[in-house]
Amino acid sequence: MSKEFDFIVIGGGSGGIASARRAAEHGARVLLLENGAMGGTCVNVGCVPKKVMWNAAQMAENIELAKDYGFTVENQGFSWPHIKQSRDAYVERLNGIYDRNLANSNVEVIHGTGRFVSDHVVEVNGDQFTAPHILIATGGQPTVPDVPGAELGITSDGFFELAALPRKALVIGAGYIATELAGVLHGLGSEVTMLLRKDLLLRSFDHTIHTLLMEEMESSGIRILKKVQLSRLLQHADGTLGFEQSAGDDEGGFDCIIWAIGRHTKVSDLNLENTDIDLDNAGFVVVDKFQNTAVKGVYALGDVTAAAPLTPVAIAAGRRLSERLFNGKKDLHLDYELIPTVVFSHPPIGTVGLTEAEARGKFGDDLKIYQSRFVNMLYAVSEHKAPTLVKLIVAGEEEKVVGCHVIGVGADEMIQGFAVAIKMGATKADFDNTVAIHPTAAEELVTLR
Repeated sequence: MSKEFDFIVIGGGSGGIASARRAAEHGARVLLLENGAMGGTCVNVGCVPKKVMWNAAQMAENIELAKDYGFTVENQGFSWPHIKQSRDAYVERLNGIYDRNLANSNVEVIHGTGRFVSDHVVEVNGDQFTAPHILIATGGQPTVPDVPGAELGITSDGFFELAALPRKALVIGAGYIATELAGVLHGLGSEVTMLLRKDLLLRSFDHTIHTLLMEEMESSGIRILKKVQLSRLLQHADGTLGFEQSAGDDEGGFDCIIWAIGRHTKVSDLNLENTDIDLDNAGFVVVDKFQNTAVKGVYALGDVTAAAPLTPVAIAAGRRLSERLFNGKKDLHLDYELIPTVVFSHPPIGTVGLTEAEARGKFGDDLKIYQSRFVNMLYAVSEHKAPTLVKLIVAGEEEKVVGCHVIGVGADEMIQGFAVAIKMGATKADFDNTVAIHPTAAEELVTLR
């Protein structure tokens, strides 16, 4: 006989935990199923450990800058094992915090793989459970292509298992993860080559942003190979790794190759064939704006859907779902428009709203572009002059801000406040009427002419 709950959550990542705890706070009897470390991708092999490594790379840059500020300092070496041990201990502490928070919220947790027996019955570790409300929040996992020698490469998951800093690394991909890992490795001392299938990094971003980013990454010493048609990975007699192009050209000498070509949903173990849940052609669970699947009472959110694959998006959607189901807020759902995002590249990027190309597609020529490129004062006394660029895209007679894009030191922190203003419908006049904070990089966004 199946044990009954009010709410079953399959997946203990950010979205699943947020939804489970919020439901329990409103009195629901909640069961959460997770077959890995608590916290999901973000906490264990994603944004949290990535940010630690990005911070480490920033420390290396700051050591060099310190000399220009009069400090007698030297980078006498970097210990990858030290930061790995500290980083892993931090992640382990977070795992424990998640466990305690779930317990404090009276969420029952079972460690195992949840599989559907039918639309509203889930089996885990040989036991069956049922609930009128079931949430799929199993997230995604790195994609490895079907090419000869693919097993010679590691994924972003494997990056966090590396015991030593690679001497010479090849990063294959052009998105967030490829860009961020390449920057971290280069900043910490690796010789880095990036391999792109097309000709641009971060192709979905505003053209001004990805153009400047590529210029800066290449000028810093990262080698970017464009329009490469990869045919296979290979291992040479000396043990080093290499790749071969379809044209027959090959290159070797790498001691680490990282696949960062995208991610796909973790649904293969769910036995969705036992349900009426629909998947799209890319394997995402199909949902409406309320996170409803094709099965009444079954929901999905986070990276398992086609929504923006960002931790705060999953958390926000999860909490709103539980408010709707268990706190009477019948019309509550997440608005997926104007979601801000940051890329922890070198330099970092912060962006919210439409790119210039998207805005032209929506508004035609009824646009104005305000833009400024300058050198952050951090580099005022340094021979190194890394640029910062800020860009506002405004539409219509009232010049409503429909896009804001920043690349440079501090972009990751400043975009949050501007995202609030843009979400509220700010116009260029509202920006102009805001007194600037001087001297900062952010002031450029309220002084654009």
